[in-house]
Amino acid sequence: MENIRNIAVIAHVDHGKTTMVDELLKQSGTFSEREQISERVMDSNDIEKERGITILSKNTAINYKGTKINIIDTPGHADFGGEVERVLKMIDGVLLLVDAQEGVMPQTKFVVKKALSLGLKPIVVINKIDKPAADPERVINEIFDLFVALDANDEQLDFAIVYAAAKNGYAKLDLNDESDNMEPLFKTILERVPAPSGTNDNPLQLQVFTLGYDNFVGKIGIARIFNGVVKKNQSVMLAKADGTKVNGRISKLIGFMGLEKMDIEEAGSGDIVAIAGFEALDVGDSVVDPNNPMPLDPLHIEEPTLSIVFSVNDGPLAGTEGKHVTSNKIAERLEAEMKTNIAMKYESTGEGKFKVSGRGELQITILAENMRREGFEFCMGRPEVIVKVEDGVKTEPFEHLVIDVPEEFSGAVIEKLGKRKAEMKTMAPTGDGQTRLEFEIPARGLIGFRSQFLTDTKGEGVMNHSFLEFRPFSGAVEKRNNGALISMENGVALGYSLFNLQERGVLFIEPQTKVYTGMIIGEHSRPNDLDVNPIKGKNLTNVRASGSDDAIKLVPPRKLSLERALEWIEEDELVEVTPVNVRVRKRYLDPTQRKRMEKAKS
Repeated sequence: MENIRNIAVIAHVDHGKTTMVDELLKQSGTFSEREQISERVMDSNDIEKERGITILSKNTAINYKGTKINIIDTPGHADFGGEVERVLKMIDGVLLLVDAQEGVMPQTKFVVKKALSLGLKPIVVINKIDKPAADPERVINEIFDLFVALDANDEQLDFAIVYAAAKNGYAKLDLNDESDNMEPLFKTILERVPAPSGTNDNPLQLQVFTLGYDNFVGKIGIARIFNGVVKKNQSVMLAKADGTKVNGRISKLIGFMGLEKMDIEEAGSGDIVAIAGFEALDVGDSVVDPNNPMPLDPLHIEEPTLSIVFSVNDGPLAGTEGKHVTSNKIAERLEAEMKTNIAMKYESTGEGKFKVSGRGELQITILAENMRREGFEFCMGRPEVIVKVEDGVKTEPFEHLVIDVPEEFSGAVIEKLGKRKAEMKTMAPTGDGQTRLEFEIPARGLIGFRSQFLTDTKGEGVMNHSFLEFRPFSGAVEKRNNGALISMENGVALGYSLFNLQERGVLFIEPQTKVYTGMIIGEHSRPNDLDVNPIKGKNLTNVRASGSDDAIKLVPPRKLSLERALEWIEEDELVEVTPVNVRVRKRYLDPTQRKRMEKAKS
């Protein structure tokens, strides 16, 4: 069996794990000198590149002095925790990457807890030591305290430490060492990460941990071989998580090297490969020797905590901007997403409505953003938290929320969160006039909080949250304080009428925007909804006006992104998503029908 090491890179969003993987690829000689590497090679999806986050776990392999190192880049967001849990089952070691200035963040905790509970021994890499405010000593103490708090055993507490600045391409074992390459990190990986257990002589056992899809060969399962050898065209048995068994053969076997995928004839125990040949492939399924089947334990994945209803766009402008607008098309697209994205579920609730459940707002909005770019047009309702009833008690998901804000804003943040049923756990200064606040809060309380939070902290606050547990229902949470400005006409908005409307609140649209009855064009400065006419022009008279009368000064509108729109809406409102626009509208466009519905509700 060739020398193999399987490792995952764990880090908080933006602590530099994708950059680190790029450097390792570069310095191991996996890329030839001639090849130009794009920045952050591993984030291949457009949205990943724009937001600088990793959504899907990627895998790549490096050949370093005769040892094949399989590296899996995991998402750092708790919303994509479903990905992380599966990946950890497939590897033998973890690189825990922590920013030398920011220290340990909540999502890092989420993943580290999973890794420690599986008995993995992390290698701690303190990254970005070239930052001016870096404090590696403090960060190492934080990590040690975290490991103790998460019940790490003595072996895990004796972790290896490597200092690095991945962007500048060097790593060292001691801060005083001189180094200009990643050699110390490679050595540490080879020494500290155990080689895979299992041999080529045993019967075949491999387990699928991520799915891909290829138009030519159908479903592809990316899997780790725990025992035995797998060959192309070999007859095998697929053992599913529910116990059913299917015989078949492997039509395609794909290996990884650098960023390349290539067809291979066979692969041995401990390696990570992709297989095709089964339509019914799912995450957690085992592929075993039909003469001696020994399936592996299926993988457990955490439950979704939040759902959003997607529906067909039935507004007056439906079909004018998108290619795919029918419920059949939307259903097909959601079906395809569920094939590869295991932490999400969807069900059709009739009348062109689909309830999509996931681990958080981010995960579902990324799906919506992808669909929008593919030419879909649809509406989305307000995010709802998934409530469970256990032994007659209504329970809801709670989140662990960590906030870093400048001291002067901490009072405002604590007050706002108090209204949202949050309970403060700790409050500590982190130096530089910053304060770190930790809360436990119902997930419902976080919906719509981010935009409010950024306003309160003048954009300087940072918030991160991760799933904690289900707890008894905590009662009503404060809603949006302001009403909506609703268009009562169909047409094109004019500067003159918007100029007269801007004292009524904050506008979301600019002149020459198409509007329709029931579309929300702004936020009212008072708590009630107000029907307004944005298409009224100036009446012409034969009286000559002075120049100052004609000068219209408009305040720039508040542009709503998909996330901000979803956070802003209430239950009786929808976000209309098209490839060109994100609009906000009332669920019932007709004003009389709206009033009737409100009466029926009260």
